[in-house]
Amino acid sequence: MRSAFVRTDSPNPHVRRGREILRLHPELRRYFTPYPLSGAWIVAIVGAQLGVAYLLRDASWIWVILCAYLVGAFGSHALFVLIHEATHDLIVRGPVANRLFGILCNVGQGFPSAMSFRTFHRLHHSHLDEYYYDGDLPFQIEARWVGDRPLRKAVWLFLFSFIQVLRPLRLKRSYADVWIVSNTLVILLTDLLVYLSFGIRGLGYVILSTVFGIGLHPLGARWVQEHYTFHEGQETFSYYGVLNTPNFNIGYHNEHHDLVGVPWIHLPKVKAAAPEFYDHLRWHRSLTRVLWRFLFDPKLDLFARITRERTRARAARTAAAA
Repeated sequence: MRSAFVRTDSPNPHVRRGREILRLHPELRRYFTPYPLSGAWIVAIVGAQLGVAYLLRDASWIWVILCAYLVGAFGSHALFVLIHEATHDLIVRGPVANRLFGILCNVGQGFPSAMSFRTFHRLHHSHLDEYYYDGDLPFQIEARWVGDRPLRKAVWLFLFSFIQVLRPLRLKRSYADVWIVSNTLVILLTDLLVYLSFGIRGLGYVILSTVFGIGLHPLGARWVQEHYTFHEGQETFSYYGVLNTPNFNIGYHNEHHDLVGVPWIHLPKVKAAAPEFYDHLRWHRSLTRVLWRFLFDPKLDLFARITRERTRARAARTAAAA
């Protein structure tokens, strides 16, 4: 069992590859524009989640749990993807409107995560895999506790929605601002309204949908798929399977990191236009297979991540820009 992350002195691979893609395929610049239809999808999915919560207000808990796992997880995970779009200001022009769309997504999830995600996900891009700046990396103590045991991996993934709340505490960045506080207050209020309108079962459906959607579920395997090292030396992995359809192409993760200003609708066009940059990379075709392998392959633990030190990463970025 490993006891440390894999260290690299190489710079963030997406910076240079993104520049090269745009140099050879400048026509892709036309996709660097917001996609307002994502806002309509947010309204529709939040409405659907609340509609199901209403229908389950008098149902048994068995039905609440089954519907949350089989239906609600897909809606909640889709909202996470749209929060991701809002984080990069890819829904409409202007950060304020995108922040509000992100908070609206949380109404259909029951958790106030959009504004903290916005803060720390941007650090994930600018400081990819730098331990004290990238909240996507696990704590070392977290990785040691989980180890390579299937049961502990399953518990870790099931609780991932709560673990994500703790990760930013490690980072060298202020955790609270007025938007994060406002996000929290708004969702506490809307959760109260859901409880008063649809009862504890309706609110339970909304919250369990989120726990399952990023937890012990094929959709939750996305958190493993993106940056865990399934092939030595490769830092980011894309997923090109059928679940990209209900999840707004979030599987195109190499493409997203390379050209972060391209909204979800155009990411497959990036891959199609620049196959010389992607066809040689390893990729996943099944999130269920990713989940199974993560749980039962002892070679895949939380230390299966590439990391870089900040001082060295800064020097490498400077050298790459020169």
